[in-house]
Amino acid sequence: MAEPAPEEQAPHAPAVARPFVVLGVSAGIAAYKAVEVCRRLVDAGVHVAPVLTANATRFVGRATFDALGSEPSQTSVWDEASPLPHTRLGQAADVVLVAPATADLLARYAAGLADDLLTTTLVATAAPVVVCPAMHTEMWDHPAVRENLAVLVRRGVTVVPPGEGRLAGGDVGTGRMAEPADIVDAVLGLLRPRASRPPDGLAGVRVLVTSGGTREPIDPVRFITNRSSGKQGHALAAAARRHGAEVVLVTASPLAPPAGVEVVAVETAAEMEAAVLARAAEADVVVMAAAVADFRPKEAGTTKLHKADGVPELVLEPTTDILAELGRRRRPGQVLVGFAAETDAVEERARSKLVAKRIDLVVANDVGAPGAGFEHDTNAVTILGADGSVTAVPLASKVRVAEAVLARVGALLSPG
Repeated sequence: MAEPAPEEQAPHAPAVARPFVVLGVSAGIAAYKAVEVCRRLVDAGVHVAPVLTANATRFVGRATFDALGSEPSQTSVWDEASPLPHTRLGQAADVVLVAPATADLLARYAAGLADDLLTTTLVATAAPVVVCPAMHTEMWDHPAVRENLAVLVRRGVTVVPPGEGRLAGGDVGTGRMAEPADIVDAVLGLLRPRASRPPDGLAGVRVLVTSGGTREPIDPVRFITNRSSGKQGHALAAAARRHGAEVVLVTASPLAPPAGVEVVAVETAAEMEAAVLARAAEADVVVMAAAVADFRPKEAGTTKLHKADGVPELVLEPTTDILAELGRRRRPGQVLVGFAAETDAVEERARSKLVAKRIDLVVANDVGAPGAGFEHDTNAVTILGADGSVTAVPLASKVRVAEAVLARVGALLSPG
């Protein structure tokens, strides 16, 4: 019998030239989506080593990952002949990905516990780590979960946050694991070696991003705000960082910040104005994705207003137009990007903003369209350029929208 071709001889043998990803799967119903993550990574030319917790196999079988991964899946430190499989995996990994990451897994990782193959690999690696939380809404909102995530973010772990949608119990809320395509995008962004990244003009570029909706106080307990969650701004900051930029995120959002970015927390439009203008001169790119209040109470009460005292007279005054001020102060070569969140005459209003504020790009965002705009995990936009360019981005994840915006920024930084 003829010898099999080399590629047929050892289907699970790692290819030396391929990037190496450890795919950790913990025990959540979203484990079924990890199968698609595995397939997409392998299709992208990645060597995938699946590591399942023992309880993960209650949701999805090892045989599936054996068939789709680049080497047989493992669940125990005793699966290999080597007495130190976690060392092999941790040292070989270019990225360690955990999808799904349950509340229990996040707690054990944050505490530095290493009582199974997946957690020992996480503790034993110096590679970038990506976690994709998936759990019920009440668990996602629990202070212990948020504190554990904050610990991991401070240590440099990348968090691909969950989205909103139908959950395992049949109800709807936040906690649904991010979509496989977005998880793979995040991993591939980390895998690109700095020296060999495509010439998108962002390696070493200083990028300032704003996010979230500002809060303008009426009294110590009440404020005027808007429905912006900060998700699109955070996606832009994370994407810029993945492409090698030095990123400052000025945010009024309570979302956990992306790993590797400098975060400046603000609350009011005045605080955002001060933070942005103090840093804008040093930035090569400014992306104003925040929903800054157009008006604020002229005088905020120093004590709580009470219904028994009657209806207060609320006098509003305009806030500073930060984007217009940036346009006036811009230095040569600086790229300015604005957002136009509108519900009618969207492109017309966006074009007016593009001209009036002397910026390079405006992202026209119909926030009244289904699945787009505030609070959603998806968006649909049209990117208008001062050069007359028009780039339509149909409904997609905010991660993909961020990539489209940054592609246009990169083209402006590297013309031709």
